[in-house]
Amino acid sequence: EKNIITVEDPVEYQLSGLTQVQINKKAGLNFSNALRSFLRQDPDVIMVGEMRDLETAEIAIEAALTGHLVLSTLHTNDACSATMRLADMGVEPFLIAATVVGVLAQRLARRICTNCKEPYTASAEELMKFGFSADNLNEEVTLWKGKGCDICRGSGYKGRLGIYELMTMNNEIAELVVRRAPLADIKDAAKANGMKEMKEDGLAKILSGQTTPDEVRRVVFTAGGG
Repeated sequence: EKNIITVEDPVEYQLSGLTQVQINKKAGLNFSNALRSFLRQDPDVIMVGEMRDLETAEIAIEAALTGHLVLSTLHTNDACSATMRLADMGVEPFLIAATVVGVLAQRLARRICTNCKEPYTASAEELMKFGFSADNLNEEVTLWKGKGCDICRGSGYKGRLGIYELMTMNNEIAELVVRRAPLADIKDAAKANGMKEMKEDGLAKILSGQTTPDEVRRVVFTAGGG
């Protein structure tokens, strides 16, 4: 059985089968000293709610180097920017390259209400206005929107879905990180390694009728992910 330990601020959901620790600043319990105590408990998996400072990042990297799976969050515009964010915090690039396995970026978009969902015809030109490529799009495309009902309180949306971007580390990306290469070069290498950008995942979810162009533009393009 896996020994899974988390440190969170705050603990939002109580989960069975793992040890959850909540930050207590008044008692002097922060992310970094909680992490130090975790390493003495021989964990298999460590989840750090957020990488807020260099000390926390360095202890997390130390844990990763000694064979622990470490999960955490950072505030960046996209997946590839996470490596640069760690470097900006003061983490040595060779340590980032040696320990980062992958980075998943996400944005939450509103889901079209299934009760009042209806199709409409959009042109490829309309989609291009949202920053999407016309490649592989027909001249006219059937999309979906919610017309508004009592269930969604007239908004046309009910619930949320994730729009994702996954960068997985490989030798080429690791070398670029060590060299402190420009972000554009890291993105190009990540895409060559199979990464689909958030705008591509957003387009796929528009075409599959899960959300709308307006919503993807709001959460991806106007929030720095395009």
